[in-house]
Amino acid sequence: MKRFVQALEKVQITVGIVFLCIFFLVIMLQIITRHMGISLIWTTEVSKYAFIWSIFMGAAVMVNRREHFNFDFLLKNLKGKKKIALSIFNDVILILFNIAIFILGLQVVNEFWNYTWVSIPEMKMGYIWIAIPIMAGTMVIYSLAHLIDHFNSLKAKGVHE
Repeated sequence: MKRFVQALEKVQITVGIVFLCIFFLVIMLQIITRHMGISLIWTTEVSKYAFIWSIFMGAAVMVNRREHFNFDFLLKNLKGKKKIALSIFNDVILILFNIAIFILGLQVVNEFWNYTWVSIPEMKMGYIWIAIPIMAGTMVIYSLAHLIDHFNSLKAKGVHE
């Protein structure tokens, strides 16, 4: 499971970086062309949607790295089984929340798939909206992997109150 999670994280980081680079390059192009008196109408949409994808991929990676959605104050002050129990609680809440986001995200994708971009009518909005269930689905996978680790820690003999 750990290898799969690591590979999934690498893919998400790569996708996020690609979309962040697209965002940056399109914004730079927009700045340069506007300075030259040329207005490219598609740059606003492309930059906005590339940014959305990079943010959603990054958010999922942050969940995997436990740098997102944490009760740091409590976790720092708890030890042993109490700390693991709080971590299990956090993971269960994240799993339930992200299952809901995943299901609702699929509904949004289904509903708006055939809508088109304003500036590039050949592009479907479904390609943008699908980032939501991808993010939520990977967050569920990451949280399940953490949950398994926490249960394994509880079973380990080295955990003391």
